Parts: sequence; structure tokens; C-alpha cells
Amino acid sequence: MADTDVHPFTVDIPQAELDDLRDRLARTRWPADQQLDGERGIPLELTKQLAARMAGEWDWREHEAALNAHDQVTTTIDGTTVHALHVRAPREDAPAVVLLHGWPGSVVEFQRVIGPLAETMHVVVPSLPGYGFSGPTPTGGWTSPRMAAAVAELMARLGYESYVAHGGDWGSRVARDLAVVDAAHVAGIHVTMTMGLTDESDQRAADRATTYAKELSGYNKTQATKPQSLAPALTDSPAGQLAWIAERFRDWTDPASDVLGPESLDQVLANVAVYWFTGTAGSSSQLYWERREHPGDEWSATVPTGVCVLPHDIHLPSRSAVEAATTLVHWTELPRGGHFPGIEVPELLVEDIRTFVAGLDQSRR
Repeated sequence: MADTDVHPFTVDIPQAELDDLRDRLARTRWPADQQLDGERGIPLELTKQLAARMAGEWDWREHEAALNAHDQVTTTIDGTTVHALHVRAPREDAPAVVLLHGWPGSVVEFQRVIGPLAETMHVVVPSLPGYGFSGPTPTGGWTSPRMAAAVAELMARLGYESYVAHGGDWGSRVARDLAVVDAAHVAGIHVTMTMGLTDESDQRAADRATTYAKELSGYNKTQATKPQSLAPALTDSPAGQLAWIAERFRDWTDPASDVLGPESLDQVLANVAVYWFTGTAGSSSQLYWERREHPGDEWSATVPTGVCVLPHDIHLPSRSAVEAATTLVHWTELPRGGHFPGIEVPELLVEDIRTFVAGLDQSRR
């Protein structure tokens, strides 16, 4: 078969790996609880509770079945495997949207939005190169523009001549780069973050940036400078991988979302499990290093852009800066939600993407 072939894919984690996960969690060598004052990271007791859930009643097979309820594909692009969920709408001439996750997200992040979106549009959800079922990548150099080129090639192989890109976190940067590298086929981009576009007079955005720099960016500095040093610990210890990711879900979300509560916790654990079963803690971290070495910020001035602002996201966009750099055609400020809207406020995210895509359709008439 040719290197460009697209193959059907099914998630099927061997039972031995599930048993190994539970055994490792049960044998975790926990640090001493020192009763320390102040905020110093995710509390030990909370991590123990999450690990107990993951090793006990939590059922990976339920989430595996949810993924396998959708058609999935893999194909080789630029020397690496690229995986995606591919869900077709009932109407053949429906618009297409590609949903792009970031770190520490995965395709699991969009479980609650795929079905509703697929009622009216074709939905493609790739695992970014180096992440989840698209990883680990065999080499370095996977910058966000290179990832965007891979996504563009994926969409071409799936037969889409025009599509909309939605993204948050790194996915927003890949969507931005898609508008540059594949402008002929990208009908519009819809993002929840606009890093690189700031307005010094926007006090709300400035305050959020200060909080991020002082209190929330430790992971970024580590992964941007020494990702290989961290990789063995996260690849060998599921409790370590769990704590490293769960802290982001705790710190980057709307407190009202309660993502580590009963309604969303199992989905968060499934997201962690994707990193664990695919061994992509190290390869997913490399994008931070690549970004530091290749720091360019380029937004398309012609592709229609939509921005959805989540009040508890780690970065808040400045409308004036976005308007100056892009063709801004859609701006929404949601009443709630944080960094993971697909988990926190899926119904609001679906509505906003639909509104953006409908606006693009109207503009073409």
C-alpha cells in the first residue's frame, strides 16, 4: 500500500496494559504528607483520591467504546502516523470542521461535542503529531506550522476542499497556522486563545497574563527547556502522569465546572489514560521546546477569524489586537467556562461553532 493511504483504526488497549496500570497505581510510592502551608501544586490527598478512582471503579473500556463509536483513521504524513476521528454528517454537502486539541488535551476532550456537531457538519478530530494515537513522533522538529501542514494534508486525503478549523491551547496555534499554510482551503478559523496578540491597555488580559506567569507557568518552563528530563518519570509512573495533568484541569478551569467532580472526572481520567497508554508524555512536551526555539507568530490577515472567550481561560484575548491582525468576523464572550470548553461547557462550544460556521455560509451567498 502507498504511503498516502488512509486506513481504518480502532482503539484496542490490551487487557494486560489495563492490569499493569492498576497494579502500578496500587504500588505507587507516595511522598510524605508534610502539611505544608500555601499553594504548592495539586494536593497529595487529591492525587491519591484520583489514583484510587482510576485504579478502581473507573472503566477505560467505556471511554474506548465511546471513541470506537466513531469512524477513525490513521495515515502516514511527513514520516509519522497521524490519527483522527472522522464523523460524517447526514448531508453530503455539509460543511467540514476540524477540531484541534492542545496539551494536556487529546481527542477525548471533544467526546461531548462530536455528536452534536456531526448533526450538521462533517467532523474531523486529529490527534496532533506526538500526541495520543499520533505518537510518539520518531523525530523532533514538530513545530505548530509543521503540525498544521500535516493536518492540511490529512484533510486533503479525507477529501475536503474546504473546511473550518477550531482550536484551543496549542490547537488554536495550529488553527492559526492552518490559515497561513492552507489558506486556499481554510474557510475560517475559530479559536479560544489568541496568544501573541495582546493589547497593553487591556487590563483584564494583562492581569490574567501576570497570574499565569507568576503562578501557573512552571510546567511550561520545564517542558520548554528540559522535556526529556521529565519524560521518564511521567512515562514510568501513572500517578506522576495523573498529577501532572490533573493539576492543569484543576487550575485552568472555571471552579463552577468542577471538572474533577463526579460529572467530568472519568472523562479527565480517560484523557490522562490516552497519554499513559500511548507513552506520549515525552513527545507531547516537545512542542514547548520547539516553540521556544522557533517563536514566530503569524496570523492570516485574510482568512475569517472567530474568537470565543472563556472567562476562566489561562489567557484572555484582546479584541483590539485581534481586530488589528486578522479579519475578525465573530467575537463571543461566554458567561462561564475555562481552558477546556469541550469538557466544561460543551453545549456552549457547540452553539458558538455552529454560529460561526453559519455566518461563514451566509457571507458566501
